[in-house]
Amino acid sequence: MIMLDIDLDDLSLGDLKKLQTQVSTAIKTYEDRQRKAALVELEAKAAEMGFSLSELTGQGGRKAKVNPPKYRNSADATQTWSGRGRQPAWIKDALARGESLDQFLIIK
Repeated sequence: MIMLDIDLDDLSLGDLKKLQTQVSTAIKTYEDRQRKAALVELEAKAAEMGFSLSELTGQGGRKAKVNPPKYRNSADATQTWSGRGRQPAWIKDALARGESLDQFLIIK
């Protein structure tokens, strides 16, 4: 352990603030290193027992919410739309022709 014998009373305000910044940075990097070391150790222990850490903590990756399709193009069944966001061209074209949005509803 390194002990610094610094007389803080002899330092200027600028030097004190610089020292404060350096100490804050040192503390943060120390905590980050400790956190990473703990994570590596926990992942190794979980793997040793046949699990991943995310399985044990229930924190798998965030999965994007997918809105199921609400409308389907009757001319091309591969074209669907959830009813959210911008209307696809095939919906715009059908509405321009005077067709109703209800006729494209997917009935479950």
